[in-house]
Amino acid sequence: MVAPAFEYVAAGSYDEAVRLLADGGDEAKILAGGQSLMPMLNLRLAHPELIIDINAADDRQPSVAGGMLRLPALTRHRVLLEHDLVRRHCPLLAAAVWHVGNVRVRNRGTVGGSLAHADPTSEIGSCALATGAQVIARGPGGERTVPASELFVSYWTTALAASEIITDVLIPAGRPRQGWSFQEMVRRTSDFAIVAVAALVELDERADTIASAQVALAGVADRVLLAGPELLAGLTGSAPAGGGDDAAVAVAARIAASVDPADDLHASGEYRRRLVRVLTARALREAYARAAGAVA
Repeated sequence: MVAPAFEYVAAGSYDEAVRLLADGGDEAKILAGGQSLMPMLNLRLAHPELIIDINAADDRQPSVAGGMLRLPALTRHRVLLEHDLVRRHCPLLAAAVWHVGNVRVRNRGTVGGSLAHADPTSEIGSCALATGAQVIARGPGGERTVPASELFVSYWTTALAASEIITDVLIPAGRPRQGWSFQEMVRRTSDFAIVAVAALVELDERADTIASAQVALAGVADRVLLAGPELLAGLTGSAPAGGGDDAAVAVAARIAASVDPADDLHASGEYRRRLVRVLTARALREAYARAAGAVA
């Protein structure tokens, strides 16, 4: 299909883009990588009158300061895969991005665009939750910081105001006793995730037991989900060893029981719950092994 007619403007700065977005109201859309917007236009699922291209608004590269990895919103997925700072300070994200789309999508898609799109199967969104990331949003009233845990509202809906644009993503840099794992099930390569699990585990300073953990899920609700602390109870002080009755299995079962995914043409809700149970236990064990130095 062919996209509906629209006016196109290239913004030279975020401030200009915010002004154009505010003036355009509901009839304006931001174009970053375009890997979600352009298919929606071609399928006539979106009918904006104004497209605001922000690709010339920012040319910064990832950086680290004050224990935070800063990703400019226009950072391409390909850069997340290849950049040394990302691979060193947030290897979970670098690994997860391999599952995003295909090489064409990864060459053009952006980290800010992915988060703003709020796909409930988003690999990047689940990693943002697991790592405790924050986004910097710029609007007519200036900038504000939005935790990833408060960003996602529902299907393709965020807590951003209509005239706000994500300019940066801030991720706490990984620590020495921290391990990670990303697990995903798809029907075929480059498909949307049926279920994805992102896990972070941090060990006690003086023992090889878990001090804290985070688990985020994609593909099981109207948005990416972060498992609550009550679901992770029992991991603290444990050392998952891969047995059928270890703490990882019990936690995975609780997390699976807490979700209620819908049936659709890709999978039944019950199948998704089973995947949550299997992939979460696998992710927690692998994250623990990495934290303990048993897995690279």
